[in-house]
Amino acid sequence: MTSNSTAPFGAWPSPISADMVAAGATPLSSVVLDGTDIYWLAGRAAEAGRTTMMRRRSDATEEVTPMPFNVRSRVHEYGGGAYAVDGGQLVFSHHGDNRLYRLGADGVPQAFTSPGRQRFADFVFDHARARLIAVREQHPEDEGSHAQPVNTICAVGFDGGERVLVMGNDFYSSPRLSPDGRRLAWLSWDHPRMPWQGTELWVADVEADGRLGSPARVAGGPQESICQPEWSPAGVLHFVSDRSGWWNLYCQRDSGAEALCPMAAEFATPHWTFGNSLYGFSAEGEIVCSYIEQGVSKLARLRTGGTVLEPIETPYQEIRELRVGEGYVVVLAGSPAIATEIARIDLASGERSVLERSIASLPDLGYLSIPESISYPSAHGRTAYAFFYPPANRDVRAPAGERPPVIVISHGGPTGMAASTLSLKTQYWTSRGFGVLDVNYGGSTGFGRAFRDALKGQWGVVDVEDCIAGARYLVDQGLADGERLIIRGSSAGGLTTLCALTFHDVFKLGASYYGVSDLKGLDDDSHKFESHYNEYLIAPKAQAEAVYAERSPIKHTDRLSRPMIFFQGLDDKVVPPQQSQAMVDALRKRGIPVEYVELEGEGHGFRKADTIVRTMQAELAFYQRMFGLAG
Repeated sequence: MTSNSTAPFGAWPSPISADMVAAGATPLSSVVLDGTDIYWLAGRAAEAGRTTMMRRRSDATEEVTPMPFNVRSRVHEYGGGAYAVDGGQLVFSHHGDNRLYRLGADGVPQAFTSPGRQRFADFVFDHARARLIAVREQHPEDEGSHAQPVNTICAVGFDGGERVLVMGNDFYSSPRLSPDGRRLAWLSWDHPRMPWQGTELWVADVEADGRLGSPARVAGGPQESICQPEWSPAGVLHFVSDRSGWWNLYCQRDSGAEALCPMAAEFATPHWTFGNSLYGFSAEGEIVCSYIEQGVSKLARLRTGGTVLEPIETPYQEIRELRVGEGYVVVLAGSPAIATEIARIDLASGERSVLERSIASLPDLGYLSIPESISYPSAHGRTAYAFFYPPANRDVRAPAGERPPVIVISHGGPTGMAASTLSLKTQYWTSRGFGVLDVNYGGSTGFGRAFRDALKGQWGVVDVEDCIAGARYLVDQGLADGERLIIRGSSAGGLTTLCALTFHDVFKLGASYYGVSDLKGLDDDSHKFESHYNEYLIAPKAQAEAVYAERSPIKHTDRLSRPMIFFQGLDDKVVPPQQSQAMVDALRKRGIPVEYVELEGEGHGFRKADTIVRTMQAELAFYQRMFGLAG
């Protein structure tokens, strides 16, 4: 097609195929530094979704973990913190058997823990005692048991021996050993709280025999979220706390916690996974950090005694994690025109070198939509935020006067955040003539605790209202066709999608990726980490039954009359398949157009290349068929 060609919105031919999306996007995560060596994890969709470890040494990049090793932890089901490297010693968790492996001098991984029902994450080397310190999650020997796993902080010897160091709380994370090896810091929390609601920071001396002395609580409590504890090179404990209403940086002095740079910005993200890092020490008294303002990340330097951040210029608008080395910082970052990448930035010169890109070859800019950050009024005087991506394709235009169909995305979590980093999954839609509105509804991260707490007791209400308000805002601005509004979401965003379609009449179609439809069923089947989350999101258990019945879409299928497509991994332990199946059965019984795509070997979040291709093609075909568009 030439630039003079005309085709309806939603039916534009595009060079961004589902195969390109699946093959082109390499999930990158978990940056770790060891001297001048830089490590990270990279997903391999073409290898059944396994995650491998990469290393940058001098100017060469090499793969460290051979097939079939899959560097992944399933502690809390969401994992993270799956490997550690220090002084050339490297250990990792293999997803295939949950055992810990040590990389030998010959590059061959050797297991040093026994087979069993335990999982490990968030490692720190204790060199003086020839062991690791880690979070351990011990699952019942009976796989069919409904008993919850037991979480502890555990020392693991390289001979496979295990010793519990801390126990008694429901959850632990972030064991951090002081530089002299004499003190251990860690985080803990208990049901019904999630870590972004209330955690406690503890410190204990490490005794000569490796046990811990009496622990002292340093900070935190039921209404204070502490995260990212780290020791400075001189052994001063630092952490992030939201006691001010924002996740800000603090250090622990003899007189108590000292705020280093108080401001209305977030220096952390929710603890869904282990090993998160948004600050580090370039020297004693100098911190390099990333912070989020109005949903946009910035990089800066903070020096001892100063309370003003010194900006470090980058082309990025989202920084997912960073690690600080001697004279440099490594970031995992992206922007509207830059797909997620790992880059090394020299702190003296500002020179940036890209180590790996999630997308090796990007489409021409003429096929890419650059989002606009918008805010708009929502229900009850709230302001909601979103990124709007207009249709974009250099080869084709829509008929005069036509307005585009718009896909409203409700992100997961629901304590997550929509970011503007370039994603081929988004461009797949915009290059075909769909607009996309990626919403940061009340409850999202990046806008302070009050905004995050707007979802307290209001899941399925506030998130839905903000998505609806965003769609109506676009219609009022002439940017969307009010008769062709779509909502889609995954996991918690799937509940938002289903509630919007069941209890309101704004959206005409919907897509649910492993979405929640039955809140009671979610409680009954959920894993330990989230098993009490609904007490915050919906209601305390004493009032839960009535509210669950009121808000669960599965209880009100008689009110749902919009066509839908569902995608569900059959190995999903977070949102079990029976939730999607029950919703599909109910819609089929009522004769509502519905499609159901079951995916063997997929869990909560899809990793395989053929899955990505299949789901994207099926979703597009469904929308085009329902709207009468030519493919």
